[in-house]
Amino acid sequence: MEEIIIGDARQEDIPDLVHLLDELFSIEQDFTPDHVKQAQGLALLIANPSSARIKIARNEQGKVIGMVSAQLVISTAQGAPSAWVEDMVVSVKYRGKGIGKTLLESVLAWAKENGATRAQLLMDISNEPASGYYSHLGWQSTLLQARRVFL
Repeated sequence: MEEIIIGDARQEDIPDLVHLLDELFSIEQDFTPDHVKQAQGLALLIANPSSARIKIARNEQGKVIGMVSAQLVISTAQGAPSAWVEDMVVSVKYRGKGIGKTLLESVLAWAKENGATRAQLLMDISNEPASGYYSHLGWQSTLLQARRVFL
């Protein structure tokens, strides 16, 4: 079995991360790949390690094959930081091997170490495999609905 290494993303990983986001955005209806914007966003996350983290999975050759990001926000409901989880994706060839679960556990451990008492994420409502996956891992649905506006 191939060894998979979990760690923190670095600036030099950004091109691989952008390609992983292409895979993710191809199944999400609300997002369109824009390599320049994705690279800028990833660079901002990596540059702010006290409030954000990107956990990555590498194969034995050192190629990034999975990622998940989290950012800390203040939750008035919790009276503490909360982790906003995004960009959860594992390359198709590596799915079903527990890599996604390990990535999530790693980023949630980081969030908890930094005071977070809750984590939340958004997912495309038509992505039934993702819905089942998160339910299987113990994530609960809420009655909240996401809205957006571009500034």
